[in-house]
Amino acid sequence: MEKKGLKTGYTTGSSATAAAKAGLLAVINQREQKDVQIRLPRGDMMGIHVHSCSFESGKARCSVIKDGGDDPDVTHGAEIIVDLALTDKSGKIEIGGGEGVGIVTKPGLGLEINGPAINPVPKKMIDENLREIGGEILKKSGVNVIISVPKGRELGPKTDNPRIGIAGGISILGTSGIVVPFSTASYAASIRQNIDVAVAVGDDTLVLTTGGRSEEYARKIVELPDHCFVQMGDFSGYTIQQCGKKNIGMAYVVGFIGKLAKMAAGVKQTHVKGSKVDMAFLAGLAEKAGAGAGTIEKIKKANTARHVSEIVREDAVDGFFELVAGEACRHMRSHSEQRVPIEVILFDFDGNIMARRSEGIL
Repeated sequence: MEKKGLKTGYTTGSSATAAAKAGLLAVINQREQKDVQIRLPRGDMMGIHVHSCSFESGKARCSVIKDGGDDPDVTHGAEIIVDLALTDKSGKIEIGGGEGVGIVTKPGLGLEINGPAINPVPKKMIDENLREIGGEILKKSGVNVIISVPKGRELGPKTDNPRIGIAGGISILGTSGIVVPFSTASYAASIRQNIDVAVAVGDDTLVLTTGGRSEEYARKIVELPDHCFVQMGDFSGYTIQQCGKKNIGMAYVVGFIGKLAKMAAGVKQTHVKGSKVDMAFLAGLAEKAGAGAGTIEKIKKANTARHVSEIVREDAVDGFFELVAGEACRHMRSHSEQRVPIEVILFDFDGNIMARRSEGIL
């Protein structure tokens, strides 16, 4: 029986942001902080309980217990600690990793090799939240933030981190700041409902995105009402099948290299736990595009799909991204039983279009 009212949680990135904000507030007010409100990437506020808080005149140590809500992962319940200290670098906020935060050892993650595994969105969240409250203090001082996770070293091997090249701990992650409970039945129901709404109001063109960021980029190039945008997440095959059943007239399929590389290989459910990027398949596409033997070998040994895209760009393999988009388009059209005309748009991580391919569009 499906759970009702699944509880959302917050990411390791939101946990670190809350601990950092509590630390700066403690320094400013010289008072222990028990709860803080943090601003999420989309502008909403979220209240988070502060687990521990100690402070002196120019530094503080605060922690938050990461809460995955009703979608607990291995980091659920982990203590995320921030050591915050004022510096003499006025206006500068520096963010680093301590014990239990993994170190990046391979390319393809969009992070500096040998640097801490702290993703750009959590860094930005911490920076923006501290600047919101630190106006006066930042005129004369800087802030140094060190994130640590006491159990990170033992939790790291239970994640995908060792496989993708993050050693010695966990990653500080999050794109929205919120953990939405993963429930196959409820997610599928929300996709059907979204499609039904569009059909009910007479719109038969949909934009199927892999998440919030790809939707944000898609909205800049496809002008349609809000209800025409469907976040299919990892359920690409299911979503396009539903579009076929409900006589959708045309679908844009929008995403980044990781998900689209899986779709191009014919995978219907693209969650990282359910399927891995097929490097041999991508190497085959590169060979079709005229890549040299050295490039093909590098792709076979690549760490992530993003790493493959970096190799392809560095080695100037013309036509590779078009082949990925074309194969993704062909498979998605097949999953719809040839009922839905499709245009696939492959974005890079800055929102630039890398390739567009369509099938069935008159």
